[in-house]
Order: sequence, then structure tokens, then C-alpha cells
Amino acid sequence: MAARSAGGGFTRAFAAVLTIATGESFFVKAAPLEDPTSEWYAREGWITSLLPPEATAPRPLWSIAEAGYFTLCLEAVDGHVPALPWSPAELESSLAAWSRAAQALARPSAELLASGIPALPEILRGEMSWWSEIAAGREPMPATASHTVAPTHLAELAELEQAAPALAAGPGLLHGDLRIDNIMIDRTGAARLCDWTWPCLGAPWFDTVTLLVTAYASGLGADTYLSRWDAPPEGVDGALAALAGYWLVRADGGPSSASPHSRQHQRFSGEQALAWLADRRGWRGP
Repeated sequence: MAARSAGGGFTRAFAAVLTIATGESFFVKAAPLEDPTSEWYAREGWITSLLPPEATAPRPLWSIAEAGYFTLCLEAVDGHVPALPWSPAELESSLAAWSRAAQALARPSAELLASGIPALPEILRGEMSWWSEIAAGREPMPATASHTVAPTHLAELAELEQAAPALAAGPGLLHGDLRIDNIMIDRTGAARLCDWTWPCLGAPWFDTVTLLVTAYASGLGADTYLSRWDAPPEGVDGALAALAGYWLVRADGGPSSASPHSRQHQRFSGEQALAWLADRRGWRGP
């Protein structure tokens, strides 16, 4: 048997592709039962077992809680995580995969809904309203945002952020964490949507915005790709404001125990979300 560590993620738990004597490969994740990551893996296994076939996600094969660990075994994808900058072909494939999944999940099954999936507006109000907190004086401006347009456009960022929950509401099941490192491109060029740990209910264009932040960073026409999703302009701006605030505040939190790269990823993502928003709003200079 051979094991190959799976790179690219931001958790400290075990994740590897295991190949057995027959040549078959499996993707295995494991975490101590006392670690919250074990709950994430259990949730991922349950959610992916209930996804419709149009959602091209690796499916769970088995799971076990034994010897103080929770272990989840999923189908292995023979492929790679897209590289930055995005290639247009891999971005198109990823967006097509999400479009098919979003259509199939527009009305989630009763079993999925019974999982207690949160609504995106609740998440936006409860966890992604940092500009509002800063504007009210309850939180400081993060150092990671000091060189951006945030200090001079704080009031507008807070207003956009506050309007976002109502505009992003919807009945569809979202991936909830649709970013480049949660996608695999297989040997045929088709995209697989991985790591369904944080699903929520809302408008599917929100996940598209989240994914397209890295397309914007790659110099591709993010707004052109987004135009296919019938997203309200104020909703897009609110999503970008909320994402930028969340990422930049998290990036200012000091070293992370989860990964030495997570703060760097958060800062890059927050800066790019804010830069895309500034382009859309015509904001100039820090």
C-alpha cells in the first residue's frame, strides 16, 4: 500500500490518497474525535452521500470512529487542483460544474434539509458583518486593511454588507466554501467540487462570486463570467464587501494553528475581493 499526502488545504488533520495492492486509490481524511475537524468530516460525509448525481463531488465510501479518531474514506479523484493564475478552460469547467450542481440543488431534498443546514443570510449577519462592527467602533480597523480603500469607504462597505443578507437569500443548497483549492480537475478536464463541509441555503450566485475572486486576481473578466448568473449588482457588491471584511479580519488574527498558510490565503483573498469591489464601484486609491 502507498500513501500520498494531499496538499493545498488549510486544516491540520490527516488527508491522503491511499493506493492498495490492487491499484485502487481512495481519499482518506482523519481527525481526533475531540478535534472539531472530526465533526466537519462527519458532516461532509453525510452531505455528499445525499447530493444528487449532477453535483460532481467525490462520494463517501465508508466512515468509522475508532481508536479516538473519526476517519472518512471518499472516492479519489485522479487529477489536480487548478493553479493560479486560472486557465480559462479550467475556470469554465469549474463554473459549469457548479452551474449543474446549483440547478440540481435549487430545491434540496427533504433529507438534505433535515441535516439542519443554516441559511446564508444568518451567516452573513452573524459571522460576516465586520465592516459594520468597525464602523460602530466595536472592532478596530484590521492592519491588513489599512493600505486598502477600506478606511476611506468604511461607511459604504458597512451599508453594502448590511444589504447583502436579503439579496443573497434563497432556497437552494450552496457549497458554502467554493474556492479554487476545493476543486479538482480530473484527467478528462471535468471539475469535481470537493469539501462540502459548510453548505448553506441561499442564492447560487453567492458561491460563484466567492469562486470568481481568484478569477479576478488572475486578470480574467470576473464580471463577464458572473453575468450568466443573474446576480443583483448590489448583492454582488454586498457579497464582496462581506467576504473582504471576513477575510481581512481573520488574516489580522495572528498565526493560525490550522495551517501556516491560512493567514496568507485570507489576506490575499480579502485584498482581491476588495479590489474587485473597488473596480465595480469606481473607488480609486487607498
